[in-house]
Amino acid sequence: MFQIDKIEKDTSDLKIKWSDGEESKFNYMWLRDNCPTAHDKDSHHRMFNILNVSENLSVKDFKIDDKGSLEVQWSEGDHTSFYDLNWLRQNCYTLKNKSKYISPYNLWDQNLENKFESIYIEHDEILDSNEGLIKWLELLHHTGIAIVKNAPVEKRSAFPLLNRISHIRETFFKTPFEVINIPKPNNSAYTAHALRNHMDLPWFELPPGYQFLHCLVNSAKGGDSSAVDGFAVAEYLKNNEKEIFDTLVNVPLKFRDMDYTQESHRGFHAPAISLTKDGDFHDIRFSVATMDVLDCHPDLMEKVYKAHHRFGNLLHDDRFQIKFRLGPGDIYSFNNRRVLHGRTEFDPNSGHRHLQGYYMDRDEIIGRLNYLKKQ
Repeated sequence: MFQIDKIEKDTSDLKIKWSDGEESKFNYMWLRDNCPTAHDKDSHHRMFNILNVSENLSVKDFKIDDKGSLEVQWSEGDHTSFYDLNWLRQNCYTLKNKSKYISPYNLWDQNLENKFESIYIEHDEILDSNEGLIKWLELLHHTGIAIVKNAPVEKRSAFPLLNRISHIRETFFKTPFEVINIPKPNNSAYTAHALRNHMDLPWFELPPGYQFLHCLVNSAKGGDSSAVDGFAVAEYLKNNEKEIFDTLVNVPLKFRDMDYTQESHRGFHAPAISLTKDGDFHDIRFSVATMDVLDCHPDLMEKVYKAHHRFGNLLHDDRFQIKFRLGPGDIYSFNNRRVLHGRTEFDPNSGHRHLQGYYMDRDEIIGRLNYLKKQ
């Protein structure tokens, strides 16, 4: 239980000194907006409209009441608010902005190949226990990649496992989409050709957060998989080649859907590397196959191509990427907006290769993990 030693009032904030020596500032508008009575008790949606108060809102009086809460009487609206001290401390933006940000991501490079079993998890462990599900979700969130082992190999048999997380992200590829060699393909994934490391669907405003590739058969010669931690490559550039990094962060590239079967023209501009509000990595958007004709400023074009060329080569550098082969019953699951994936060419006459693919939004992975860890 947190205690308050001293409270002071100025023109716009209450200044609180806590008993452990920490100090907080709470803006009047922020306090009024977050009054416990502001939210509906069932939906928890905010019902109070902060736009109805004047710009001159202030605190008329304040005290610690006999229940240990901060009691605040407002200068308008004939309203008194009561704030739990633990809630105030946990939501104190003064202290949050003082604390050092710690990234949730475990970056990796080629050395992951030497401990590849560390990203394995058994299918039935996930299906039968929340502990297994949490382990899988933590791998997906923190490491960005996991291989589910010993899944069934019947078509559409990944649904029970994925539904342990949440609902699927549907796209025009349908669910599941069939990764097989077909005549007159509308996507290079549906060929026997090699695929460079790439993000799926970079021409969407919000590409799918996670992808799951369920191997049903893989008896053809070739068709080995690759993966690279785009965040790790971005971190290398940030620390060693800052001009390249800054170009990739600041200049949008152009991507376009080239699927001839579609009756929609989809395209989007976005930088190759995007950052969060904390300066951490948010997205890696890279796909040589679906990058459109660039239209950045002519004075930047040379710099953009040099940065793109350097980034792309590092994303295929053996220092960073791992190579592995999927077997029947493996589900290759990964953060589509962090881990770029590819494969080697395969010979369709030497055997059969069939994967079924699924997408899911990143919110579902992180939200489900947060829920389970709080139970």
